Amino acid sequence: MKEDKNGQITGIGLISGGLDSLVATLLLKLQNINIIGLNFKSPFCVCDKAYKNAECGLNLYKEKFNIEVIHKQKEDDYLDIVKNPKFGYGKNLNPCIDCRIYILKKAKEFAKEVGADFIYTGEVLDQRPKSQHKQALKIVEKESNLEGLLLRPLSAKLLKPTILEEKGLIDRSQLLGIKGRSRKIQVELAKKHNLLNEYFACGGCLLTDKSFALKAKDLINYNKNLKINDFRILKYGRHFRYKNAKIIIGRNELENNMLLQIKKVNDIIMSAKNVKGPTTIIQGKIDDDVLEFAAGLTLRYADFMEMNGIVLYRSNNSEEERELNATKVLEEFYKPYIL
Repeated sequence: MKEDKNGQITGIGLISGGLDSLVATLLLKLQNINIIGLNFKSPFCVCDKAYKNAECGLNLYKEKFNIEVIHKQKEDDYLDIVKNPKFGYGKNLNPCIDCRIYILKKAKEFAKEVGADFIYTGEVLDQRPKSQHKQALKIVEKESNLEGLLLRPLSAKLLKPTILEEKGLIDRSQLLGIKGRSRKIQVELAKKHNLLNEYFACGGCLLTDKSFALKAKDLINYNKNLKINDFRILKYGRHFRYKNAKIIIGRNELENNMLLQIKKVNDIIMSAKNVKGPTTIIQGKIDDDVLEFAAGLTLRYADFMEMNGIVLYRSNNSEEERELNATKVLEEFYKPYIL
C-alpha cells in the first residue's frame, strides 16, 4: 500500500452517475483521499437524466470534486455472464452478482495500472435484494479477489473493516452505517454539501426490464456469434420475430435515425413510398414471405389510410431501391409475433 508525498492514499471509485456513488465519494474526499473515478458502460445502461440542469450526474465529479471520470466499456466477454451467470439471475435477465464481480475485476486491473490502494463503491447493504444483502456483498468481495480492499463507505459501519480502516488510513468513524432502500440520508448529505439541489431517481440496467429481457433472450437464441454492441438495437423500435427473421419498426424520427446508424451491413432497410412512416430494419434469414410481412407492418405504422400500398426496400449491398406491393397486416395477425 502506497501513500504519495503528501500522505494521501488513492482510491478507485466505481462511479455510476447516481446519488449513492456521489455521496460515497463525498465521504472520502472529506478525508482528503485522492480519488480516480471509473465508469463502466454497456448497451444495457439506462442513461436518463438523474439531476436537474445536468445532462448526467457524472458531470458533478469534475464540477464539485475536480475528479476526472474515466469511461470503460464492458467488453464482449461480458456476454458470457449474461448467458450463463455463475450466481444466477435476478427477476429477469439481470446477472447482478456476476456483473459486480466482472466490473470489480476490471477495476482491480485498472487500480494496479495506476497504483491505487483500494476500490470503493456506492453499494448500500440490503438496498437491492439480489446483490446487496450481506452474503452477496461477501461473495462479490471474495470472487473479485478484493478481500480487505473493497470499501463501501455508505454501509461501512455495518460491515467488516477493510485493511485501510484497520491501519487508520481511512477514518471509519466518518463513514456511515446505512441499510435499506431509503435514500433520505444520502439526499440530506448531498444538499448539505451543495452537491445538488434536487434529485430525481433514475438509471439502472435494462436487463432488469421484462420487455427488454425478452428481446435480449430472443437475440441470444437466434444468434451464435454475438457481440455486445449487437444489443444496442434492442433499445429502439418495435420488435417482431417472424420465422427466422427479426423485424424492427421505428416509432419516431429519432428512432428511425438511430436504427439507420446501428443496423448491420446485410440488413434490409424498408419504408413506405410517398408517405411519412417508420424506418423498418429486417435482419436474419429473409425470404419473400418475410419481406411481405415486414412490408405489411411498415404500412400498418405509416401515415397510410388505405389497406394496400407500396414500400421501398434496399440493402447496403444494393443501394438500388426496389418496390413491393403490400397489404397492411391486421392486428390479430401480427400480435403473436411481437417481442
